[in-house]
Amino acid sequence: MLLQLTRRKHATGTTRPARSWHAGVVTADSSRWLTVPDLVELLGVSPGRIHRLLEDHSLLAVRRDQVLMVPEEFLRDGEPLHELRGTLILLADNGFSDDEAMEWMLSPDDMLGTSPIQALRQGRKAEVRRVAQAMAF
Repeated sequence: MLLQLTRRKHATGTTRPARSWHAGVVTADSSRWLTVPDLVELLGVSPGRIHRLLEDHSLLAVRRDQVLMVPEEFLRDGEPLHELRGTLILLADNGFSDDEAMEWMLSPDDMLGTSPIQALRQGRKAEVRRVAQAMAF
């Protein structure tokens, strides 16, 4: 999945350049990917509940080979990673598409010294959100 991150119109009507953090393609090797049926089984909830978790930014999914999928790293102890929701909302508010947000979450970031999702899993929520906010400018 190669994202074309070129100049694009932002919701405010301004044009902004490609993201400077763009590291390339997020590959299948980056994470174990879970389908909606996988999530239903792992989380013990209905497919409708999975879609509500996606809608309210508690989880993020992208289409891989026409199938909606979520990286396993977005879960902890049988539920969505709590720190993920606010970060995903911040990215969406800053104009990131789901594909762009997914790529940023899984790609190594020089300011964090790891990928944002790994930094969140390490308890570095405030640092991850500061980096995400800084990308908006």
